[in-house]
Amino acid sequence: MQNQSFVTEFILLGLSQNPNVQKIMFVVFLFLYLATIGGNTLILVTILSSPALLGSPMYFFLAFLSFLGECFSSVITLKMVVDFFYERKTISFEGCMMQLFAEHFLSGAELIVLTAMAYDRYVAICKPLHYSSIMNRRLCGILVGVAWAGGFLHSIIQILIIFQLPFCGPNVIDHFLCDLHPLLALACTDTHILGFFALANSGFFCIIIFSLLLVSYAVILFSLRTHSSEGRRKALSTCGSHIAVVVLFFVPCMYVYARPPSTFSSEKTVTVVYTILTPLLNPLIYTIRNKDVKIAMMKLWKRLMVVSDRK
Repeated sequence: MQNQSFVTEFILLGLSQNPNVQKIMFVVFLFLYLATIGGNTLILVTILSSPALLGSPMYFFLAFLSFLGECFSSVITLKMVVDFFYERKTISFEGCMMQLFAEHFLSGAELIVLTAMAYDRYVAICKPLHYSSIMNRRLCGILVGVAWAGGFLHSIIQILIIFQLPFCGPNVIDHFLCDLHPLLALACTDTHILGFFALANSGFFCIIIFSLLLVSYAVILFSLRTHSSEGRRKALSTCGSHIAVVVLFFVPCMYVYARPPSTFSSEKTVTVVYTILTPLLNPLIYTIRNKDVKIAMMKLWKRLMVVSDRK
């Protein structure tokens, strides 16, 4: 690495170089970060403290998704919020690689978890009599393990691609994080071949999984024809939440990664959606119309109030 790369740190330009705008952004993104951590923590604690919810595969995956959201937001949003304090926003070469690894590791795991949640809804709606035997604890544990392994494999491939590139200057990244396209643009060599592999690893993978998810939800919606009106209403409510989260996560990812490496002024805005807004909106989307989670939250609140009164 030291023989190939002379760059020891990168300079991040962030979302804006205007000091007044940065002050406003600091307040906005600090609020978004605290809201993301608070919302996901509330979901996680609620599910973990409720045996009924934790025993359900859907809520088991939702708790895991909330945990990923907290980690993802801490890796991306917290770093950006801290950078608002500095006029010169820098990140070491090693720190850049770690952020790149964590970003793709967590997003890859989230992609697989969303796929597992779609499969869970398919079994629950299309094969209700076999649901308990298919979606058992063992399978749920295996799917979570696959999510971790898949995220690691996806991320390590990206890191190996970037590690092969020499960085001899310039070292200015026109972004608020270390990501594939900005780093490919700074490499002191032709990146067309490696850029294609990075595109295949991220972009094509997103497109394939997104297409499969759309097909699975189409099958689910088609099968609802034979259900009662009440059953259709409940299933549509649940599937609607899943579809909203899937679209919110996959569409920006495909826009950023499913195209040849180049610089678009809108890329940073789109990146904000899936790196900052998606972890914030996931808890809201899944709980705003979910009676089970609301009831569990009320029970948790009552238990906390009882403990507080005893003290």
